[in-house]
Amino acid sequence: MSRALATAHREWDIQEKEFQQIQETRRLYMQKLDEVSKLQKNFVASVARQKKDLTQLSKSLKKCNKSLTEEDKNTDTVEKVKGHVQDMQNNLNQMEAFLPKKNGLYLSLVLGNVNVNLMSKELKAVDALQYFMLVWYYCTLTIRESILISNGSRIKGWWVVHHYISAFLSGVMLTWPDGELYQSFRNPFLSYCLYQSFVQCLQYYYQSGCLYRLKALGERHNMDLTVEGFQSWMWRGLTFLLPFLFLGQFWQLWNSISLFRMAQLPECKEWQISMCGFCFLVLFTGNFFTTVAVVRHKLKKEKTKRL
Repeated sequence: MSRALATAHREWDIQEKEFQQIQETRRLYMQKLDEVSKLQKNFVASVARQKKDLTQLSKSLKKCNKSLTEEDKNTDTVEKVKGHVQDMQNNLNQMEAFLPKKNGLYLSLVLGNVNVNLMSKELKAVDALQYFMLVWYYCTLTIRESILISNGSRIKGWWVVHHYISAFLSGVMLTWPDGELYQSFRNPFLSYCLYQSFVQCLQYYYQSGCLYRLKALGERHNMDLTVEGFQSWMWRGLTFLLPFLFLGQFWQLWNSISLFRMAQLPECKEWQISMCGFCFLVLFTGNFFTTVAVVRHKLKKEKTKRL
């Protein structure tokens, strides 16, 4: 037997043993899965039965309370029982929060009978959904902007780059594993996202109002998304909007500094921290200097018109 054939036989024996181990693991997995399924059904039934019994007990206590004499009412036995019943109901509600239950009408129409309850608070599923939606949102923006640019829209290049970076940042946040460092940055980041949504609404109302008026006057192309140039009647809206824009941009700088400081900690092992810090720094730099340049350009053109 040649050496190559002997090597192939040895490798085959190793693969066969590993395959047998995988089969045994699968058998054990299916067995445990069946046990968990039966335990879950029994648990759901027990909780439902206990809640029903507590409801009946509460009704009985109300009836009993009406028939008590004044002397019996002075004793706090009934009130103690009511307090214990309420505590038990609260505990059962907490247990029931992670058990399968029927979906509402909307989820039933969209998902059917798929169980959407989280098995554990540590799954980070809600955060992952948010980051996925942010990736989807910024990706659709870049597609839409590319189509508009192809049709003659004059969108500044930085804003397109900004949306690509934001999509990348959201994707990196999606891959950041849950842990102490992630939890320390989670709430500030969620607050930042809420603020950014608010600022985007303000920007939308400002830009749409200006563009509607300019298009009605025949001074702008139908494919334009942002306002080029500056007129005196725009100043009121712009002065209201700029403080919110600059606050959001410096918030990006603060996020960058916080992440870079976090990356210096000895327990930091996630590459996502430094990458997110770098993305926030790029976003701040681009947003701040582009905003300043745009405002200076608008003011310069307005002064030229006056002269």
